[in-house]
Amino acid sequence: MLGRFLRWESVLLVLCVAVFVAGSFSDGFGETSNISFLLLDYSEVALLAFALLPIVLTGEIDLSVASTLGFCSALTGKLWDGGMSFETIVPIVIVAGIVLGAVNAVLVVRFGLPSLAVTIGTLGLYRGLAYVLLGDGAITGFPENYRPLATDSIGGSFLPYATLLVLVVGALIAVLVHMTTIGRSLYAIGLGTETARFSGIRVNRVKFSLYLLSGCLAAIASLIYTLRYNSARADNANGMELVAVAAVLLGGVSIFGGRGTVLGVATALLAMAGLRNVLFLDDVSNEIQNVITGLLLILSVLVPVVFKPRRTKDVPLDPSVVDTERRPGADTGSRLRRDHQGV
Repeated sequence: MLGRFLRWESVLLVLCVAVFVAGSFSDGFGETSNISFLLLDYSEVALLAFALLPIVLTGEIDLSVASTLGFCSALTGKLWDGGMSFETIVPIVIVAGIVLGAVNAVLVVRFGLPSLAVTIGTLGLYRGLAYVLLGDGAITGFPENYRPLATDSIGGSFLPYATLLVLVVGALIAVLVHMTTIGRSLYAIGLGTETARFSGIRVNRVKFSLYLLSGCLAAIASLIYTLRYNSARADNANGMELVAVAAVLLGGVSIFGGRGTVLGVATALLAMAGLRNVLFLDDVSNEIQNVITGLLLILSVLVPVVFKPRRTKDVPLDPSVVDTERRPGADTGSRLRRDHQGV
């Protein structure tokens, strides 16, 4: 019972409650309009985090998600400014996001390049292409009949339409990760790529598909972002990839792969959104908020290392040696099943 309570998801839940209790002392925090703003403010970050989650589970990374969002936003503006209907723009932008994801997939999977180096490169490439499309200008005046989907709440409640979309995507990712054989494959790949291959898992196909999914979700996030701010700019969501990565790692997903749950990431997102909102209400500058985000990113990587001696029965030190250097009594198979089921 004590071990279950001390699982990282439980710690995050306590942190989340503490943030919202602290927020209750800020003027206006508990108002319906503010809760709606709190949820809406992190809708794009949540979509990017859910895009990153399965990729990080395999031991890879995609740092280009925010730049993909920026490019797709710029493309949306360019097409709209050219007179194309928004109904036609939406599928084109989503396909463009998938294409950008495919570029990452080809470089990482087909050519075997390190995903960190590749996606740092495409981070700059995609952002540069966004500037090629729009330059330093902005396109505004998007259709008013679609904007409420990115700005308004359902029936005047605290739940925005965009957050509902996030919940649906999160639920689908949870089903994929925790309730399917594909999800089990993600954990197996993260624990050891070669072992996964010998087990019959098509590692390259799985990773390739994940990058396509990442590009698709980033494109969807770009549509919400563009409509919400009624502005298509090349620098939209600049730096958002760090916030999304911080949410994933703070949510308990191992940067080395093989461990993590959707529940942990969702709780981390809610805690970070609440913290950002409290700081906003208390007039804390964006610079200080960025410092706090950086500290959270460092802590999310540092905490598992600090508590490593306590977790050695559950988490191998190196995924590549999961079959050859297990500690006596460590049951990798049972841990894989436990993380796969998200409990």
